[in-house]
Amino acid sequence: MMEHFVITIAREKCAGGLLIAEELSNRLFIPYYDRDIMRRASDVSGINEKLYAANGEDERLGFREMMSAAKKVYTGEVLPPDSNDYVSTKNLFSFQAKVIKEMAEHESCIIIGKCANYLLKDHENVLRLFLYAPMEARKARMAEMNLTWTEKEITKKINSCDKRRSEYYRYYTGDQWRDASNYDVAIDTSKYGIDGSVDLILNLLKVYCK
Repeated sequence: MMEHFVITIAREKCAGGLLIAEELSNRLFIPYYDRDIMRRASDVSGINEKLYAANGEDERLGFREMMSAAKKVYTGEVLPPDSNDYVSTKNLFSFQAKVIKEMAEHESCIIIGKCANYLLKDHENVLRLFLYAPMEARKARMAEMNLTWTEKEITKKINSCDKRRSEYYRYYTGDQWRDASNYDVAIDTSKYGIDGSVDLILNLLKVYCK
């Protein structure tokens, strides 16, 4: 295996993406990054981490962003501090992208969400995954975590989160979140379970990151 490799994980809500990332991290002895990317981007930019969190993939896009969602917003440009748009959603994403690309150059890691599959599509030693599962399996997983929620509340939460992730991905990349061509492999985690999915990914890693 190459000195550095990266696994990117895009995931439907309650498809087990975080659990799989954690187990992969344990087995491979490499870190996984989710909110930590926002923290790093905040350190690099000097912009409060709360602004990154408020404009993350699990948050709803504003009206202006929705109106321009038909085209790719991300260009790779990071604006300077004296720019009027320094704390714009576009620049926040650009700083996150900068952090993700630098991480991919210098360390082996697992990156959850953040359009990392798109940002690293031209990099070597990257395995880009999309994790999904049937709605019933995802509802059952969420019900285990929210014992007092009704089925209607659970379904609404899952659909809402998936919609926000899809809109976020389209806004910054111009592509469709669930489009299989944007990933190396898509895995139905309900067929393999958490441990089985991890086993499968470890075998795929040998093929994609030599």
